[in-house]
Amino acid sequence: MKNSKKKLSSEESKELLKALKTRFEKNMQRHKGIEWAKVQTKLEANSEKIWSLNEMELSGGEPDVVGYDKKTNEFIFYDCSEESPKGRRSTCYDHEALNSRKEHKPKNSALNMAVEMGIEILTEEEYRELQKLGSFDLKTSSWIKTPATIRELGGAIFCDRRFNTVFVYHNGAESYYAVRGFRGKLLV
Repeated sequence: MKNSKKKLSSEESKELLKALKTRFEKNMQRHKGIEWAKVQTKLEANSEKIWSLNEMELSGGEPDVVGYDKKTNEFIFYDCSEESPKGRRSTCYDHEALNSRKEHKPKNSALNMAVEMGIEILTEEEYRELQKLGSFDLKTSSWIKTPATIRELGGAIFCDRRFNTVFVYHNGAESYYAVRGFRGKLLV
């Protein structure tokens, strides 16, 4: 059940923090030099960010810390699920694309879902950074933030990894596929 207040119960927060800590400790190569205690302190001070991480978790994103921004003093979380998050697939790119479909509309768009979850969709650069941490989207693909010049012409871009290479492709923004979702990021 979605919580309109964007705040988890104490028990839900504990469960999420436990899952995040386990994932953090299992995947130390993603966040060298970062201590879990510092991440947890930041999370516990921001209930809306915990809520967003829970939304990422519930939709299959398996969020994990992938970096730290010294300038803003924020930890960077990305969806680190092996494939594009299951709960975010079969979406077109944005609200405009969703409205343009006359029949067989998907339930939502990638950008709408990201806003609802309080996260941002990955850029191409961020997607490529994620791929340096492992092999992701070997069977699926993920919408990425599309430059305005492409979107104005009706297109949108997505990425995947095939043949040990990250590929960037294009499609009509209104298209959607069972194997295409999106990956997000959250700064805490």
